[in-house]
Amino acid sequence: MNSRSRILIVDDDLGNIELIGQILGAEYDISFASSGKEGLELAMGQSSDLILLDVVMPGIDGFTVCRQLKANAATRDIPVIFLTSLESAVDEEFGLSLGAEDFIHKPVSPPVMLARVRNHLLLANTKRELKRHIDELELLVAERTREIVFRDRQLIATQSATITAFCALAEARDNETGNHIKRTQNYVRLLAEELSDHPRFRQVLDKETIQLLYKSAPLHDVGKVAIPDAILLKPGKLTPQEWVIMKRHCVAGRDAIVAAANELVDCSGSYLSYAAEIAYCHHERWDGSGYPRGIHGDDIPFSARLMAVADVYDALISKRVYKGAYSHEESVHIMARERGSHFDPDVFDAMLSIADSFDAIANRYRDDLLCPSFNTSK
Repeated sequence: MNSRSRILIVDDDLGNIELIGQILGAEYDISFASSGKEGLELAMGQSSDLILLDVVMPGIDGFTVCRQLKANAATRDIPVIFLTSLESAVDEEFGLSLGAEDFIHKPVSPPVMLARVRNHLLLANTKRELKRHIDELELLVAERTREIVFRDRQLIATQSATITAFCALAEARDNETGNHIKRTQNYVRLLAEELSDHPRFRQVLDKETIQLLYKSAPLHDVGKVAIPDAILLKPGKLTPQEWVIMKRHCVAGRDAIVAAANELVDCSGSYLSYAAEIAYCHHERWDGSGYPRGIHGDDIPFSARLMAVADVYDALISKRVYKGAYSHEESVHIMARERGSHFDPDVFDAMLSIADSFDAIANRYRDDLLCPSFNTSK
């Protein structure tokens, strides 16, 4: 198999062709053309690794030949070295602007000719190898990207299925849930959007995080599945002893979500992390008097501080066996008395600024309306 590079010489002077052929013939296969037209035809019709091109020729000159070679996809990557007796720097600059790699001045020097040809063949080969490597890398990246997209779609589907299953379980146990899940989910999103420009929250409340909070919020009371029916469904106020048991739903919810996250190889920034925070800490109070840990202030995860406002507001406007439903105005007034004690002041202030939107959500998802299909993807 012939592995020698092929050099195409295009020159209207047969003496120059013969001389160059003698210089290069020992190392390379040589073909030649004696006019620009013939040179173009040969370049298009056969494989060449490098073209030595005279500038001054009758008919089609070397500059025109180079321009046409570089405009053609089949020949644009073939190195072109001009052969010229021109001494003008302007001519060289023009030739290089057309895409030529180099100039060799006549009369040619055999050592210079050999060195220039070897260097440009090596450079061209390196470029081809680099291009091949880049093409292979692009194919690999495209393949990996398709795999990642497919995996992410599967993960999203798994996440949504997990949320739906948890929420269905919670709804099956708690006869007071109704549209509470849908309402609190939308309250949390409204609060997060309102606070996304606040100096305390703008670093954490980007669009992706807001969507994760929206998806996580429905799991805030999933731990109630661990509470005995006699307490969970009791038609009246709980005794102090029963409250101790009821409060365990925070830990039970956190533990169930963390277990699911571990099975899903869930990462710390995913929706299940926020879901675990919310389930565990949404009954903590800003002044430290909440449960299960009694933490206070910014030690309470911001996700749980949002849910605390959403959950209390919804509890107030909703009818319970042990109380009637307060109006929107009454509920806001009652909550205002606990700004800075139960609620993060900035979060409560955000709720005040969008109180009308809270009222609209409460009316849209009233418990006396048929509960819409639960959809975590919106």
